[in-house]
Amino acid sequence: MTLPITEDSGPAADRPPARLALTGDVARPARMTVDDLLAWPQHRVRVSFECATSGTRHHRFTGPLLHTVLSAAGPGFDPARRKDRLRFLIAVHGTDGHRVLLSWAEIDPDFGRAPVLLGVSIDGVPLDRTGPQLVLPQDRCGARHISGITGIRVDGGYPGPG
Repeated sequence: MTLPITEDSGPAADRPPARLALTGDVARPARMTVDDLLAWPQHRVRVSFECATSGTRHHRFTGPLLHTVLSAAGPGFDPARRKDRLRFLIAVHGTDGHRVLLSWAEIDPDFGRAPVLLGVSIDGVPLDRTGPQLVLPQDRCGARHISGITGIRVDGGYPGPG
């Protein structure tokens, strides 16, 4: 699947759709909205996050897998280097200033296989005006949950000696 690229003009509304920028060591950087993320297969998860201050929170999220979306962007893996994808990092940041760093191996089906979602709805409510959310259903605590994602950067880091 190719990455959808949303034009800057959009439907008239009180607030324009939120956009996230997918950048870094990828062949096809893009700016995407929640509507664009609906082009990928959607997964549904129920999560329970334990929070020290507000107790346990239960939610239902729908969205594509982060791995699927990032793979479509064409990460700059070097096929001549054994296990090159293991050096890649994924930085996600949101409108509230929160940031999370994941490893490619964490989401790769050949390694950690974590079912990390780019949530396009929460409890049946679309997130098109506030932006997608990073959802890590395997986390007990919701601290790595990012609301209103504004950017995802894929970084190959230091490639090591030749």
